[in-house]
Amino acid sequence: MSEDELIAALKQLRTDDIVVQTVATLVNFAGQKLTVDEVKDADEAKKAIDAARHMLSLVPDDARPAIQNALDQVQMAYVKESSGEGPPNDEPPKDEPPPQSKIWTPGS
Repeated sequence: MSEDELIAALKQLRTDDIVVQTVATLVNFAGQKLTVDEVKDADEAKKAIDAARHMLSLVPDDARPAIQNALDQVQMAYVKESSGEGPPNDEPPKDEPPPQSKIWTPGS
């Protein structure tokens, strides 16, 4: 990239763009640290989540809902991972009767 191309690129770049990219990168990084078995690290994910949460107020209004949604999903994944639930299991429990309703109904 020539100096002129660099100057042209810098003229178009805004701080808001960098903030959005940074927060999105933190959210994506946290998600990877929670879901990719070879690199799982809940502590690193928490640091990335905390950093993204702190920077969220700097994200422009038009980009905030999408980033907030992604951050919410990653935070839920962190809670599940740190509580030992892990990813959801689609298989029904074996040899366990179905849960009984705790609501009284006539005849039960």
